[in-house]
Amino acid sequence: VQLQASGGGLAQAGGSLRLSCALSGRTFSSYVMGWFRQAPGKERDFVAAINRSGSPYYVNSAKGRFTISRDSAKNTVYLQMNSLQPEDTAVYYCAAATTSIASSWFRASGYDYWGQGTLVTVSS
Repeated sequence: VQLQASGGGLAQAGGSLRLSCALSGRTFSSYVMGWFRQAPGKERDFVAAINRSGSPYYVNSAKGRFTISRDSAKNTVYLQMNSLQPEDTAVYYCAAATTSIASSWFRASGYDYWGQGTLVTVSS
């Protein structure tokens, strides 16, 4: 399985970015897809996940601002980020999980495959 993330860049506070992550090598519908982020000097934190049925899950700070979605025809998961704030600055990673244990989707250790990361920088 290979994951290719894209869409990061520079945004002003209050602005928007959309991240994309394309999965190749296996059946996309087999995986729960997640987004994590890692700021300098910090751990990799959960941002959002979407299960095989399309149900989304978010960290509290992302609720109402971020939207995760998946397109099975394109084998791609998206993270639409609106109302960006400087504290959203981080490297964003997409990941794919095979586990059906929902509690695992909120932890980096619950994911089997990772993309290379894409940098999001939000200026104030």
